[in-house]
Amino acid sequence: MLISQVKNNNGSITVAVREVGEAAHAVKNATSVHALAMEAANSGQSLKAVIAAHGLGDEVDLQDAYAKGLFLPPITHSDVAHLHLTGTGLTHLGSASTRDAMHAAVSKVEEGATDTMKMFRMGLEGGKPKQGEKGVQPEWFYKGNGSQAVAPGGDLVSPSFAEDGGEEPEMAGIYVISDNGTPFRIGFAVANEFSDHVTERVNYLYLAHSKLRPASFGPEIRIGEAPADIHGTSRIIRDGRVFWEKPFLSGETNMSHSFANLEYHHFKYDLFRTPGDVHVHMFGTATLSFGDGIKTEIGDVFEIEAEGFGLPLRNRLAIAGEDDITIGQL
Repeated sequence: MLISQVKNNNGSITVAVREVGEAAHAVKNATSVHALAMEAANSGQSLKAVIAAHGLGDEVDLQDAYAKGLFLPPITHSDVAHLHLTGTGLTHLGSASTRDAMHAAVSKVEEGATDTMKMFRMGLEGGKPKQGEKGVQPEWFYKGNGSQAVAPGGDLVSPSFAEDGGEEPEMAGIYVISDNGTPFRIGFAVANEFSDHVTERVNYLYLAHSKLRPASFGPEIRIGEAPADIHGTSRIIRDGRVFWEKPFLSGETNMSHSFANLEYHHFKYDLFRTPGDVHVHMFGTATLSFGDGIKTEIGDVFEIEAEGFGLPLRNRLAIAGEDDITIGQL
């Protein structure tokens, strides 16, 4: 089942659900995906059971909503400070090659000796622990709060000081925290973990700076478990034509870490188990246009899609004007 959010003229939200390949319908008396998920998390029911109990109403034309710019991120929070955008890197088989080339070229060390490769090898050796065991922790980064979550169809705005604005096609896990502090996964969505790869290439210690950017995910969340072998396509559309295109793989078959291990090492921190909070946790990729020498331009449209995850995610690249920042003295 796929779930999404469409904004209405009066500011309210229509929650739409559908099966893959079928028409979407509004969930009756649902004010938001967050509200439905919290109802499920606090009642001990599955989200699908809660949706069934609410019942379905009118058909929702998702293609029309997309064309009119009416999609919201597929989950939102009424207070943006309580939605967290985070991620992990070096989690996919092959994901180290581009990163290692970037960092080795700068540090001038032998291939395979960088911290990138060390971290990747740690994941290969200990990223999929047996049940009941603790696996190795991954690279982790923070992207921002809900103010940085861009709706499908919206602009990904790169700051004026950025050196680059490039796509990262990923799977994101979507979570809510129940009233007793237990994390519950709603499901998975396609995500664009938009980053500044030129800044990161200067020095891997700039990774934190390079990740403080907006991100987009959706338009739909696939409720439940993710397939083990996920096949998708990432493309850049420039001046109405496909300028760059490449397949990407995800799912545990193609990863050095299990989803369970990545989830554990995120939610082991109690600050990420605050009741009512929303977490959008992005799981990494091995495919970047930057790795193919592509320089993105203002107006480029990023399009990312994966089989079984609903409508493609589209966002346009924009550049922010320069901020006049003044630091006051109290």
